[in-house]
Amino acid sequence: MTAPKSASPDRLRVLVVSHAHPSLSLGGAEVASHNLHRGLNELDGALSFYLARVGHPVPRHGASALMSLRQAEGEVLYHADEYDHFLLSNRNTDEMRKDFLRFVKDLSPDVVHFHHIIGLGLETLFAVRDALPDVLIVVTFHEFLSICHHHGQMVKTTGMRLCERASPIDCHGCFPQISPARFLMRERFAQSMLGLADHYVSPSEFLARRYVEWGLDAARMSVIENGLAVAERAPPRPLTKASPRRSRFAYFGQMTPYKGADVLLDAVGRVPEQIWGEDSRLMIFGGNLERQPQAYQDKVAALVAKAGDRVRFYGAYQNAEMPRLMRSVDWLIMPSVWWENSPIVIQEAFFHGRPLIASNIGGMAEKIADDVTGLHFRVGSAEDLADRLIEALTDDDLWGRLRAGIRRPDSHVDCARTHLALYRRLIERRRQPPEGLAADAVARTA
Repeated sequence: MTAPKSASPDRLRVLVVSHAHPSLSLGGAEVASHNLHRGLNELDGALSFYLARVGHPVPRHGASALMSLRQAEGEVLYHADEYDHFLLSNRNTDEMRKDFLRFVKDLSPDVVHFHHIIGLGLETLFAVRDALPDVLIVVTFHEFLSICHHHGQMVKTTGMRLCERASPIDCHGCFPQISPARFLMRERFAQSMLGLADHYVSPSEFLARRYVEWGLDAARMSVIENGLAVAERAPPRPLTKASPRRSRFAYFGQMTPYKGADVLLDAVGRVPEQIWGEDSRLMIFGGNLERQPQAYQDKVAALVAKAGDRVRFYGAYQNAEMPRLMRSVDWLIMPSVWWENSPIVIQEAFFHGRPLIASNIGGMAEKIADDVTGLHFRVGSAEDLADRLIEALTDDDLWGRLRAGIRRPDSHVDCARTHLALYRRLIERRRQPPEGLAADAVARTA
C-alpha cells in the first residue's frame, strides 16, 4: 500500500480505523472517520492511513482479509464477518493476528484512532496494544453501543421509553432472555478493553457524560465535534408571490421508529388549514421504510393519508446532493425519539444557514440552541411540534433571527487540526516521567 504523500520525520503517522467505508456504507460515523482521515492529510504535520472493515455481502478476496476494491491511495479494507453482537467481540482472533496486526505492524503508526469497533471487535484494541505497546490509541464514540445492547440507542425495548442509565438489572429488563450475569460480563469486558485506550473522543458533551457515568475516566475524555467536508453553501430559497413565507420544511434521515418520522407526520396533520395554506410543504428525504416492522409501516401510511398533499416523499439521497437539495428548504426538522449524539444533518443545516426544529433531548438539545439557532419541542409530542410549526409559519421575523444566530461549523480540516494537537499533547505527556519518578531524579542530582 502506498502512502497518500511522502513521509517526514516530523509528521505523525496516524491510522484511522472505521467499522465501514463511506463508499459502501454511508452512515454518520463512516463519514466522520473518513473526513478526519482526509483532513489530516491536508495538514503538514500528519500522514494518515485509513482501514475500514467490510463484510457480507461484499465477497472476500482470496486468502487474505485485506482488500482494496480500488479505494483511494492510503486506504485499505479489512474483511471480517465473525462478530458477536452481544459481546462486541471478534471470534476470529487468528485472522486478526495474521492480517490485521500484520498490516498495523508494517505501517508502524504513531497513533491508531478507532472510530468504531462494530464488526471488528473490541479485541482489536487489545491486539494493537499488545503488538505496539508504545502506540497512542484513541477511541471516538458515536452512540451508546458499548453501554447498551439495544443497538446503542438507550431506548427501552418496549414502549420506546428513554433509558436514563444502564445496569445489568435494567438491561435484563429489556432482554429477559439474557441474564443479569451475562450483562455484567458484557459490561466488564467492554470496560476492560476500552480501558486499554489512552484517550477517548466524543462529538458531544452529552455522550461524553454518559460514558463517564458508566465508568470511563473523565480525565481521558475530550469533546471534539466531527468536521464537515462541504464546499458549496446553498443560498436561501428565493421567496415568490406563490411562496411568500419560509414555509418549506424538510426531514433528512432513515424512516425508522427511532428517528420519529411518524411524530413529524402526525404534527403536520395537526396544523390548521388556514395556517398551513397552499404554500407550505413537508419534504421527506429518506428511505428504508420497507425494512421496518409492519406495524410501523402501517402507522406511517395512515399518517400520510391524513396529511394528504402536505407531504412529498423524495426517497433516499447522497451527501453530495445536500447543497442542491438545501436550495428548496427553509427549515430542517429532527423529531428523533432517541438521544442522538451529533447527527451530521445538524452540521449540514448550520453550514447552509438553515434553522432546525428538534426534539429537546440529548445531542440535539445540546447542538441546537432553543430560540437562538432553532426551536425545541418536547420529544415524542406531535402536539408540541405542531405548535412549533405554527410558530414558524406565523412569525415573519423568526427564520431570519434564528439564521443570524447560526455559527458555521468546523470543516474537516479544522477538526483534523484539533485532533492533531490532541495527539501531540498526549504523546508528549506519555514521554514525561510520572511526578514521583521526576521528583526522585531531582533529589538524586541535588
